[in-house]
Amino acid sequence: MLDQIESNEILDRLPAHLQQYIKPQNYEDYTPINQAVWRYVMRKNVDYLSKVAHESYLQGLRQTGISIDSIPNMYGMNRILQEIGWAAVAVDGFIPPAAFMEFQAYNVLVIASDIRQLEHIEYTPAPDIIHEGAGHAPIIANPEYAEYLRRFGEIGCKAISSAKDYEMYEAIRHLSIIKEAEDTPQEEIEAAEKKVDELQNNMGKPSEMAQIRNLHWWTVEYGLIGSPENPRIYGAGLLSSIGESTWCMTDKVKKIPYTIEASKQDFDITKPQPQLYVTPDFAHLSSVLEEFANKMALRRGGLSGIQKLIESKNLGTVEFSTGLQISGDFSRVIEFEGRPVYIQTSGKTALSHREKELVGHGTSTHPDGFGSPIGSLKGINLAIEDMSPRDLRAYDIYEGEKIELEFEGGIKVSGEIITGTRNLQGKIILISFKKCSVTYGEEVLFKPEWGKYDMAVGKEVISAFAGPADAKSFDLITHKPSSTTIKSKKTPERQELEELYASVRNIREGKNAKFSLQAVLDLLVKHHPNDWLLSLEIYELTAGKDEDLAKEALQNLEKVKIRRPDISHLIDGGLELIDDKITAG
Repeated sequence: MLDQIESNEILDRLPAHLQQYIKPQNYEDYTPINQAVWRYVMRKNVDYLSKVAHESYLQGLRQTGISIDSIPNMYGMNRILQEIGWAAVAVDGFIPPAAFMEFQAYNVLVIASDIRQLEHIEYTPAPDIIHEGAGHAPIIANPEYAEYLRRFGEIGCKAISSAKDYEMYEAIRHLSIIKEAEDTPQEEIEAAEKKVDELQNNMGKPSEMAQIRNLHWWTVEYGLIGSPENPRIYGAGLLSSIGESTWCMTDKVKKIPYTIEASKQDFDITKPQPQLYVTPDFAHLSSVLEEFANKMALRRGGLSGIQKLIESKNLGTVEFSTGLQISGDFSRVIEFEGRPVYIQTSGKTALSHREKELVGHGTSTHPDGFGSPIGSLKGINLAIEDMSPRDLRAYDIYEGEKIELEFEGGIKVSGEIITGTRNLQGKIILISFKKCSVTYGEEVLFKPEWGKYDMAVGKEVISAFAGPADAKSFDLITHKPSSTTIKSKKTPERQELEELYASVRNIREGKNAKFSLQAVLDLLVKHHPNDWLLSLEIYELTAGKDEDLAKEALQNLEKVKIRRPDISHLIDGGLELIDDKITAG
């Protein structure tokens, strides 16, 4: 996909399994109405957020080159983002959480390039370019926050999901798409909402991914900074919502000091948040993240880490104390006195060391799974990994020797040693046998006729995490979303309205226009009585210059407010901006 967009050295580092989510921005697809929506939201945001957002926001807008008047061309934006060590790519709506976070780990901002409809100008549950471009991008200009975002991605993409997490992701993605799409039948929305509710109420014990997504939501998306009594906004969801950025500052929204407890607080993406968390500073965000990471299987490993991988039913990795990494679908663990003594994968498995696949130990060598004992030999205090060459010789763990190794917990390995593989520090990480049997009591785990047996060496599992150790070991180009974003319909009525918006935009920019402002307003009143934003733009261009036309535009806005009281506050907000500018000018 990178051959279709303007790349740079940051994007060039992206692995193929992340590139599969990237799509061209197709800037020419943005309509004049889309541009007007961007302009209205940005003007309202900058006016209001200058009073309530963290100081990094306005600085970041300037630093990242985001315009108030035009939707950003993100690949032009890339040239500016590169100066702060970041890049941006376009995607289609929500992507899986692990992929989203892994992009962050590569210092890449994921931008859903669609833009909300005029009817959803205050808030959309679907990610869009206002949320991503105007919300996330400016704040990453703050170096301390940018490092938090990168580190969050690095840790978050290793979080282990439950089998139900992906089902929830698909349900939320579908709901966000149909709620943003025009003319979706109400019963279809209600059915999708019901499915999300049912899943939320039947998720079981929250997975690591569910908990770290909560932390992401309450910081990166909906975070406040300062004190509960005097908070400032830094979360992208708030920065990009002209409705919720105002609502969140009222006493109706509870403000809670940010701690690791936020990992237990679920959220509803389709509704305003009833409570928000306040961090004293950006450094505290990183402190809580590390506190959470210390509880993850990534850092704790052990029996519980393996069990999490088995329950996830997804590709994962365990790392032994020798640094050997086994990646595959984990299907079984045998335990003894609360410790794992044998692990088993099913299907394609790869062995790695320090995130690099071992030569001769890819999925073609282990296509049907991999099993190995873990731990110390019975009756011997010295683990195999800690044995010197003299120790290994003394215990007959040596090439060409026939041997029976009995591990604590009852696993027995009997066979003729072919060779051993060592890491750079000289520790044995793998021993290969021929004519080998592996048993657990009466159960046979490996038979001689199955061929060569490779036994992993390690006295304990020190880490367990989602995904492969080496992404190149597996075919990860498998993303096929169950739904795609729905574009607005191109009806003759919509086409005419787009032409009217285009004329006003061209007049503002000093270009040739198909219609005069008077003609635009006449056609608007006659054919598009419910539209309000274009009359507002006409008033902006004529106030103080053509009082008669300005008065006509104002009269039309008052009529629209009567017909549509639900958007009267948007009209009033726009008029206030224009009048303040005239007064100041």
